[in-house]
Amino acid sequence: MRRFGPTDSQDSRISPIRASGRLTDSPEPARGTLSNATVWLLAIAIGSTAANLYYAQPLLAYIRDDLRLSSAGAGLTVTVTQFGYALGLILAVPLGDLFERRRLVTIMCCLEAATLAFCATSTAGTEFYVASALMGVFAATAQILVAFSAHLAAPEQRGRVVGTVMSGLLLGILAARTVAGYLAQLGGWRSVYWFAAGLMLLLALTLRFRLPQGPPVTDLRYSALLRSVFSLMREEPMLRIRSLYGALAFAGFSALWAPLGLMLAGPPHHLSTGLIGLFGLVGMAGALAAPIAGRSADRGGSGRTTILAAVLLTLSWLPTAFGHTSIPLLVPGIVVFDLACQSMHITNQSEIYRLRPDARSRLTSAYMTCYFTGGVIGSALASVLYAADGWTGVCVLGAALGACTVLLWLWQTLRAGPRSAS
Repeated sequence: MRRFGPTDSQDSRISPIRASGRLTDSPEPARGTLSNATVWLLAIAIGSTAANLYYAQPLLAYIRDDLRLSSAGAGLTVTVTQFGYALGLILAVPLGDLFERRRLVTIMCCLEAATLAFCATSTAGTEFYVASALMGVFAATAQILVAFSAHLAAPEQRGRVVGTVMSGLLLGILAARTVAGYLAQLGGWRSVYWFAAGLMLLLALTLRFRLPQGPPVTDLRYSALLRSVFSLMREEPMLRIRSLYGALAFAGFSALWAPLGLMLAGPPHHLSTGLIGLFGLVGMAGALAAPIAGRSADRGGSGRTTILAAVLLTLSWLPTAFGHTSIPLLVPGIVVFDLACQSMHITNQSEIYRLRPDARSRLTSAYMTCYFTGGVIGSALASVLYAADGWTGVCVLGAALGACTVLLWLWQTLRAGPRSAS
């Protein structure tokens, strides 16, 4: 029996599968163990694709000068890229249920390469904005691959596989800024996009010949497919609760990182841009936590991991609050927070993928849209509070978001009844 709170007795079952207007109750087909080589190929592909969203961040000054943009105009690059990614989560990720997945990810990697080349050859701000937005759309391939990984994995290894490929995603995001800065120093900012475009073409070829096929699981029309994402949110209580966990955790994550650079650059630290960038390496703690959380979910420990992560999401802000005067206290606070945030994220994904084998891409779309929305809200609130109350206001916000996660777990425990706590 599970002891540490609600661990989704609802989502341990396989929901009836709706496809083409009919219901079937057939269980998910048995699969062999996914090889480690394939798991790591998926992790590399996911990390490399996600990295495309972050290459521009250390290059904004170069882009601004070369394309004759204002500082605000250069910063808009990040905004339009994230907007494109949001569109991709909503409009592109559900296609993983409609089309053969290996072919789909191969095509999308090629399209991603084309948009990166478009970025590299842009001569005006408008061209670069359009290219960046399209690149963000096709970067959603990373989430299609996450859902594909869950589909390929046997049920008893699904949590471990999801945790491993998510480690690849996190490491790709962390490496993106370092790689971009190094390549820009050697060959200018355009060389970064040419490198990324070549990498996407190489991945397209490798995925085409090394991945197994992933047949479509529904023949719904595209419009019905998109509507079914909202239907899943309505029909699956566990998807709603896990999406809310994810939104709260990522809101806290964005609240931490959005104003962190400003705080470190100001008094009393006055750190250089290079030293501030090194704080991104602290996020490796989250990458290390991902496989552990996945294995815990495989062993039925999702409830224990959830409440532990929720408590740490709250308490980690205590040392972080002293970060405006003490970096030795700031660093462990960030480490603990990232461990908790990624543990929550992996547990959420492991649990929602138990729900409907025919709809994992749509489950990903629904969950990640909520997750991303939480991040946008957290970043916006943190920016306002930092301007009004400084780092203390940001830390109060982060702790409040963590406390809401704990309260959500308690509410879920009481609602589920004594059996879920036994």
